[in-house]
Amino acid sequence: QVQLVQSGGGLVQAGGSLRLSCADSGRTFSNYVMGWFRQAPGKEREFVGASSWSGSLTTPYYVDSVKGRFTISRDNAKNTMYLQMNSLKPEDTAVYYCAAKGGLRNYGVASEYNYWGQGTQVTVSS
Repeated sequence: QVQLVQSGGGLVQAGGSLRLSCADSGRTFSNYVMGWFRQAPGKEREFVGASSWSGSLTTPYYVDSVKGRFTISRDNAKNTMYLQMNSLKPEDTAVYYCAAKGGLRNYGVASEYNYWGQGTQVTVSS
């Protein structure tokens, strides 16, 4: 059973940086596609990016709104994925979730993910 535990997040001024962590205390971490999503108040959950240990996502994919500012990395030895967020903007404010799924298909679709972290708040002040 995959169990994802998130840490990091908080309050930062615009232009600042934060790093989120997502640790899997269950199954072999490297078997899964790992994704990051976020949800702002009153909005739907939004795909941010994804990474996999093998296949087409060994180079992480990012949505355009975060490309060049956010970086996904994985430490399979520690069963942990990271989301480094730089040059943060107020519009990045949201609850951020990590998630895991088997297979590369539809990695941008939240409903395709089987396992979710508890979420962590990121607030960017202007």
